[in-house]
Amino acid sequence: MNTKALARLRVRGVRMSAENLVLSLVLLLAAYTGHATDAGKARLDSLLKMLPDHPPFTEWLDKTGETPPDYDHMVPDARVRSVLEPRREDGQVVTITTPEAWREERERLMKSLRHWFFGTYPEHPGPVTPTEVTESAVPGGIKRTMVLRFGPGQKARLYMELYLPNGSGPFPVFMTQDSHRMWAMIAFRRGYAAVVYAGADSRDDTDSFMDAWPEYDWSKLLRRGWAAGRCLDYLETLSQVDMTKVVLTGHSRNGKASLMGAAVDERISAVISSSSGVGGSMPSRECGEHQFAEGIENITRVFDWFHNRWRFFAGREHLAPVDTHHLVAMTAPRPCLLSVAENDDVENMWTAQRVYLACRPLWSLYGREQALGILWRPGDHDTHAAIIEQYLDWCDIQFGRRKGSWHTALRLPWDWEAWKANYPHIPKEIPDEAWNAPSRAQRRKTAMTPERRTAIRETVRAFLGIDLPQGLPQIMDYGKNPDYVQKMLGQDGSARDVERQSIMFGDYLHADLYAPPGWFSDGQKHPAVLWLPPWNIPSGYSAAYRRGEPFQRVCARAGYIVFCFDPIGMGRRVREAEGFYDRYPESSLLGFMVRDAVAALDAMEQHAAVDRNQIYVAGYALGALVALHLAALDERPAGWALACPPLPFRLDTDPFLTGGIARWSRDSMLLPQLGLYEGKADRLPYDLDDLYACVGSKPLAVVSPRFDRFAPSPGRDAWLDAMEDIARANRARVVIRQPHAYNHFDETAQRELLTALQDAREP
Repeated sequence: MNTKALARLRVRGVRMSAENLVLSLVLLLAAYTGHATDAGKARLDSLLKMLPDHPPFTEWLDKTGETPPDYDHMVPDARVRSVLEPRREDGQVVTITTPEAWREERERLMKSLRHWFFGTYPEHPGPVTPTEVTESAVPGGIKRTMVLRFGPGQKARLYMELYLPNGSGPFPVFMTQDSHRMWAMIAFRRGYAAVVYAGADSRDDTDSFMDAWPEYDWSKLLRRGWAAGRCLDYLETLSQVDMTKVVLTGHSRNGKASLMGAAVDERISAVISSSSGVGGSMPSRECGEHQFAEGIENITRVFDWFHNRWRFFAGREHLAPVDTHHLVAMTAPRPCLLSVAENDDVENMWTAQRVYLACRPLWSLYGREQALGILWRPGDHDTHAAIIEQYLDWCDIQFGRRKGSWHTALRLPWDWEAWKANYPHIPKEIPDEAWNAPSRAQRRKTAMTPERRTAIRETVRAFLGIDLPQGLPQIMDYGKNPDYVQKMLGQDGSARDVERQSIMFGDYLHADLYAPPGWFSDGQKHPAVLWLPPWNIPSGYSAAYRRGEPFQRVCARAGYIVFCFDPIGMGRRVREAEGFYDRYPESSLLGFMVRDAVAALDAMEQHAAVDRNQIYVAGYALGALVALHLAALDERPAGWALACPPLPFRLDTDPFLTGGIARWSRDSMLLPQLGLYEGKADRLPYDLDDLYACVGSKPLAVVSPRFDRFAPSPGRDAWLDAMEDIARANRARVVIRQPHAYNHFDETAQRELLTALQDAREP
């Protein structure tokens, strides 16, 4: 066999492509000669090549001449750490211990938020003048409408409605945007002075602010949040309202605007941010493409809500000097409620909990722990009257209108230190060797043997904690009609050119199979793909937030039967993760994901339409990690396809740059045992190169973007080099593509992975 056919085929990038070489030389020259402008242009060219085209962004770039910051000199911080333990520009982590110190930190963060995130605004806009005032009686009180005029030449305008209950008051104030008028009506009947203003898509007067103050570069959502303050300017003139009890609330994009409004105007006594997602209550550094949340790139391309500079951090979220947990912190110590749904595709429960935990010490600093809360609600992105009543219950408690307290119960309670204290079998340190040790390098260049595969398999099973009984290998028809949860998750049907079938398999697990029309009934055997998704808590396997078609449909159109199921803790199985380690203290969530994947292969082999000799496994991000562990335990797949595989554990040692191995253990509870090796990863009993070696001579397709922040160079290159050595040793074909992109999996990336898999399958 031709040795060249055994080696990898690196598409668009070998060691350093010509384009990267030119870029590197430009950057080096700029750094050496001091031509920052040239270096900035080079960074901009690289960024624009990486991101999808977005004309408003490029128009702003052309107009302003702005270029991205010098990423190489920015301080990375991949984790959502406590807001009282910020990482400074010199890389040091400091601790804030007094309210006075927090006020200084708050001012620093506010400057950064203004610059990078939501823009500048007039802090002293002057008085407002109510015009076009009308008043009418409504059941329970009066309705007053007006147009507020303010700013230079009274150019700025804002339509406002005020509902005052009968009586003299003073009444607490419930403020919201035009989209949520019905929320205001519920508040009105409960004795609140209700304010509705034109700061939403349904009615928006805030563009007039730019005419009045063209010197400011405020973003759209900041204008809408800042507009609430102009309503307060008017309310301060009324004796019927209690200006010490003012709540601002909104949903989705209006929830983001409400947080911004409360951040810039401390007269707002409390804020409720309902399903505000990334840019609101969800931090981008833990809610990016790899989790199929909105992500900076997507949200800044689809919507014009934020300052354009925020787009500079698409795919580089860990470099952003501020994030939205800092935005939440700007509301402290005032009451702040984050409302999060179980299956909301703009956010996820785990990340919301991380924000809460990062901000809770700040409220504790002021002795107001109960003023920060989360309302967990069932369903997806929508709300209904019962939820609004709960929002008002919270307001009543915070404003002292009713007795009681508010307690936030963690839906996914996780304390790694507590787990460690109760873990019954702390493993002894197993002497091994670092990634680049000669003995390890030699092992990668040696063909896999049955004895070595058995040893690796035993080690992996013990480490994952999956020596548990497995469900019987049988499948059952589950019916053609999806249940309401499936409909909510977007798992409810087929496109015209894709057919869907539902089954039960393994330990009472639900799976959906997608295929070209007629394949399930034509009596033929067809190639199939087991799809292992990223860590997508809200939607499970149907990960496709605003990215066109989900992978299962793209893959089916490419000529495969696609087997899909929700891993534990995701989609339909969100609640299985609650209390998991109380039930299975010696196992792991990652282990159960691998265990269920084995059961999926069992089911695929039994399916009448699946060719058991042509079953392939595809995984993205976390799914790629699951796939690699599956490779060590199961020899049945005919080939493997990995999109954005993570770094091997021994190479993932910088907690600030990538999160380190702590993101799999301390931070995410996916593989707690891994946390026992923090700071001593070279003693791990196995690593990802060992897992890949178990694939043997089977073909492998890899898409590893050059700007994947979870697999940065030089670690990524070392990992790909190891794949090459392993493939050559096992006489396997590996196709590695390195697009000029970041960690994402849109339709283009999906097709690239499938093309790479097809190339790898060729003799």
